[in-house]
Amino acid sequence: MTLTQQIVTIGMVVLGTAATRFLPFLVFPAGKPTPKYVQYLGKVLPAAVFGLLVVYSLKDVSILSGSRGIPELIAIIVVVVLHIWKRQMLLSIAGGTVCYMLLVQMVF
Repeated sequence: MTLTQQIVTIGMVVLGTAATRFLPFLVFPAGKPTPKYVQYLGKVLPAAVFGLLVVYSLKDVSILSGSRGIPELIAIIVVVVLHIWKRQMLLSIAGGTVCYMLLVQMVF
């Protein structure tokens, strides 16, 4: 990339970041109630994103070849147990990811 392209790229990244940080405060000011559809999205999107992550992660797992999905199954069990135990989504995702990577790199 040329210097001009680098400057334009950095500028666009800064502009995009600033827009995503400030736009919600302009669209939804503090004095007005939050619209019902935004509240609805706030309730359903975390579970939808988590479901999408599960489907995407397991789409190429074959139970007929390789390790037969054993590391994936163990990691799923770790995620479920961590989530039931601690009820923290980030901890559950991180724990399952670490478990899966350790299994794939060291065991299977």
